[in-house]
Amino acid sequence: MAAPATEPKSPEKTQTKRGNHAALGTATVPGNPGAGRATPENAGTTMQRASLLLCFLVLLVLLALASLAVGSKPIDLATVLGALVNPDDSADHAIIRESRVPRALLGILAGSALGIAGALVQSMTRNALAEPGILGVNAGASLAIVIAVGTFGINGFSGYVWFAFGGAVLATGAVYLVGMAGARSNDPVRLVLAGVALGAVLSGIGTALALVHPAAFDQLRAWTVGSLEGRSPEILLPLALAVAAGFVLAAFTGRSLNALALGDDTAKALGYRVGRARVLILLAVTVLAGAATAAVGAIGFLGLMAPHLARRFSGPDARWMLGFTAVLAPIILLLADVLGRVIIPGELEAGVVCAFVGAPVLIILARRKKPVAV
Repeated sequence: MAAPATEPKSPEKTQTKRGNHAALGTATVPGNPGAGRATPENAGTTMQRASLLLCFLVLLVLLALASLAVGSKPIDLATVLGALVNPDDSADHAIIRESRVPRALLGILAGSALGIAGALVQSMTRNALAEPGILGVNAGASLAIVIAVGTFGINGFSGYVWFAFGGAVLATGAVYLVGMAGARSNDPVRLVLAGVALGAVLSGIGTALALVHPAAFDQLRAWTVGSLEGRSPEILLPLALAVAAGFVLAAFTGRSLNALALGDDTAKALGYRVGRARVLILLAVTVLAGAATAAVGAIGFLGLMAPHLARRFSGPDARWMLGFTAVLAPIILLLADVLGRVIIPGELEAGVVCAFVGAPVLIILARRKKPVAV
C-alpha cells in the first residue's frame, strides 16, 4: 500500500517564515539548530545599518549647531564654536550658552522621547496611524499639567511631571480598555477611534476650564501648542533622567515587539508573555510621552512621522527601528524649530510646524489600501 503523499511546502509560506525568523532573530526561535550563527549577509546588513545610523547622528549634531546659530539674532558658526569651547562674557556667548544650548538639548531629549513613544505604540498595536498624540496620551498629560498649575498652584518640572505621568497613564489605560475591548479586540482602527474620542473629551474639559479658571486655560493653551522656546534650563536634568529610564524600558521591549508583529498567538507560541510585554511597553510610553509633554507641551505628529521614516532604513527588526527613531525624531523636531524661527518674522512654534508637516503624512497613510498595517 502506497504511503500517503505529503503536501509540498508553499513558497509563500516558506518565505514568510524566513522573514518572520529574520525579524525575530534566530536566537529567539526555539529548536533552531542554526540559532545565533552570523552569516556574511547578516554581518553586511548590520554594518550598513550601523554606518547609516552614524551618518544620521552626524546630521543631528550639525543640525544642533545650526540651531545655535539661527535665531532672532543670527550668530556666525565661528562664534558658536567659540562659545562652546572657550566662552567669554560677550553677549553672543551668553545667548548661546544660556538660551540656545538648553533649547537644542531640550529638542534632542523631547524629540527622542516622543519618537520612541510613537514607535512603541505603533508596533504594539500594529497600527500605522497610532502615535501618542492621536491616542490621547499627550492630551491627558497636558490636561493634568494644567490642573496641577491652574488648580493646585504647582510650579516647576519636578512638581507637575508626576501629574503628567498620571494623566498619560489614565489616557493610555482608557484608550486601551475602550479600543481593545469586545470580540474584535485586535482591530487597530477601534484603538485610533477611541483615542480621537478621548482627545475630544479632554478638549471639552479644557474648554470648561477656560470658562471657570482663565489662568488654567492660559496654561492649557501654552502646552497644547508645544514649543521649545521659553523653557527653563532646570528641566533638562530631570527630563534626561526620565528619558533615560524610558529608553531602558524600551530597550527591553525590542524582541517582544518583533514577536507581537507576528500576532499574539504566534508570540505566545514562541514563548513570549504577551500580557507582560504590553504592560512594559505601556509603561515605557507613559514615561517617555509624559516627561516630554511636561517639558515641551503636546507636539503632535512627531511620534507618527519618525517611526515611518525610520522603518525605511531599519528594515523589519524593531530594535533597529527604535535606534533610528531615537535619532530621526530629534532631527525632525530641531528642523521644525529652526524653520519656525525663519519662516515668519518673530517665531512660529515647533509644534505648529510639525503639525503642518505631519497632517499630510497622516492623510497619505490613511489613503493607502491597508492604512493600519505596520
